[in-house]
Amino acid sequence: MGKGGRMLVNNDQQKTVDDHKLVRRVPHQKPPFTISDIKKAIPPHCFNRSLIRSSSYLFFDLIVCFLLYHIATSYIPLLPTPLAYLAWTAYVYVQGCFMFAVWVVAHECGHQAFSDYHLLNDTLGFVLHSLLLVPYFSWKISHRRHHANTNSLDRDENHVPRFKNTIRSYYHHFNNPLGRVFIIAFTLILGWPLYLIVNIAGRSYDRFASHFDPYSPIYSKRERAQIILSDIGVFAAGYGLYRIAAVKGLSWVFLVYGAPLHVANGFLVMITLLHHTHLSLPHYDSSEWDWLRGALATVDRNYGILNIVFHHIADTHVLHHLISSIPHYHSQEAAEAIKPVLGDYYHYDDTPFYKAMWREAKECLYVEAEEDGDKATGVYWYKNKL
Repeated sequence: MGKGGRMLVNNDQQKTVDDHKLVRRVPHQKPPFTISDIKKAIPPHCFNRSLIRSSSYLFFDLIVCFLLYHIATSYIPLLPTPLAYLAWTAYVYVQGCFMFAVWVVAHECGHQAFSDYHLLNDTLGFVLHSLLLVPYFSWKISHRRHHANTNSLDRDENHVPRFKNTIRSYYHHFNNPLGRVFIIAFTLILGWPLYLIVNIAGRSYDRFASHFDPYSPIYSKRERAQIILSDIGVFAAGYGLYRIAAVKGLSWVFLVYGAPLHVANGFLVMITLLHHTHLSLPHYDSSEWDWLRGALATVDRNYGILNIVFHHIADTHVLHHLISSIPHYHSQEAAEAIKPVLGDYYHYDDTPFYKAMWREAKECLYVEAEEDGDKATGVYWYKNKL
């Protein structure tokens, strides 16, 4: 025993205690507070959206992207080959980070968190997302439904977990270190475009679903015009890239734009996946799900200095699911304000993202209903025993 009666523990024991805290299941019962209680805890100014302030962050991100492009295309070709390879690698990564920052601003436009002017928000979001090859209104509609049905096994729109009986037999061959490397690489590189094109990891529909199809079951008849407009935006951006490639070459376009875009898309997939994939988080079927419990079943993550670059979308995601219209420059203050209200319903994991991605790929393979005696409940938890 140490001073004050505290038991001394070695590093292995402390690691076990820390790991236990990370996998402590968050409460799944109806919380003793309401969304109104949460809003009352937030300082009123956090709900204010400033067009000037929001624009300043966007201009900064765009200026950094342009400066990185200028430096890369003007000076990297002057370097000797070994240094040039390293410089291009650094450029692709850093440019990808700031392209994702631009994506986050466009994402705020979709939530009407950029300014008080809806038409301006949608116009800007449409332009920015189109330049990033994202069909803006198509994504906005499905993303809105994700927020409206978070962690519902029946109605959530993305990162919908599998059931054990739906796992393909060949997946057993990937349930090993080498297989997980392949799955993680596949997810980060192709996850986002495949989600948009064929709705991979999205909600199951009785027929083909795509964010580019105006007749997709994801959308209603009255939303078709917006889907067509979104397609036009992506097509226009793609045509612009085609014209540039005709002059500069395809490899130049890929190196300057395509490779950084893959980095941005990889961060997008990883961040959203890790927000909703954790051993401590429940999912619900229709017998148990309600909006507040679903919105609470997410986790804040720590990306170090990238939290700032990414406008705190990763470390204040619990708040974002509760009140998505709060702009990112108020999110930290608002997130701190609601923690006393949420209590045990708030979950944070500061495991480095590369370790978390590996752990979640290993531990969170499917969900299974919690049992109450001999009866299964409508609350589901991640499992990994195939």
